[in-house]
Amino acid sequence: MPRTYTRHFRVRHYECDIYGHLNNVNYVRYMQEAALDASADAGWPVARYDRIGHGWFVRETEIDYLKPLSHTERVGITTWVEDVRRVRSLRRYEFRREGEDDLAARASSEWVYINLETHQPTHVPDEVIYAYAPEGPPEHTNSRGHFPTLPPQPAGAFTQRHHVAWRDLDTAGHMNNACYLEYFEDAAAEFARPYGWPIQRMIEAGFGMVLRHMHIQYLQPALLDEEIEVATWFSGLHSFRVNRHFTMTRIRDGALLARATSLWVCIDLATKRPMRAPKAYVEACAPNGALTSDSGHRR
Repeated sequence: MPRTYTRHFRVRHYECDIYGHLNNVNYVRYMQEAALDASADAGWPVARYDRIGHGWFVRETEIDYLKPLSHTERVGITTWVEDVRRVRSLRRYEFRREGEDDLAARASSEWVYINLETHQPTHVPDEVIYAYAPEGPPEHTNSRGHFPTLPPQPAGAFTQRHHVAWRDLDTAGHMNNACYLEYFEDAAAEFARPYGWPIQRMIEAGFGMVLRHMHIQYLQPALLDEEIEVATWFSGLHSFRVNRHFTMTRIRDGALLARATSLWVCIDLATKRPMRAPKAYVEACAPNGALTSDSGHRR
């Protein structure tokens, strides 16, 4: 039976988005903090890993956003290690609003155990495994799936270029995991502008696109000052939902740094209920993807 740990957060005003909800990116930040605190509670704070020259790096993050969280609300994140396989570990997270049993979100992250000198994966030692699972290593589960194949990028994919900024870096000198989602979310917010549908026009028309599921795979670290390009396009458009896909590449050598697939739902901003995406919006944005394809991830 693995150890469970619960970390509590109070949603701060500056963590909320234009709709007054906890921004999607901050769920990932909460997950990172909960994981670090859970590790420290098990006797393995970051400093101890540093002393032995090893550490954990996130390979994949997957989140289901189920109920929005708002300013001043308190949320408890319960986390545990579900399994350990040679150099990898799967950690689960459950978000619950204080006083409620229903989940506000559920998530997982796959971590890889790295030798900090060689930057290569290495076997997780027994003393680490037993710290997280005192009764013995968790049994392997069948819950892990392969990252889905993204549909082909169309000619109308939206792209943005950036330089990795100082504010993006973590203590390892890499772009922090949450920042990948920031760049992807920015691209999702901006892709419709060239088609005449900036966010402000959508708000004035009374609808918005909200994220319901995100699955990110981190392939290579992005470093300070590197120029990167984010691309996004959609597939599988249905009456009120759409699959949106992302890639992040490094300009100097074309290396794929990260990729992601997601599910977005169109909502009526007045009722907060799903609604059919306006025809004018759908038709204008059609070059960005495939209107009838059902490829990619669906939930």
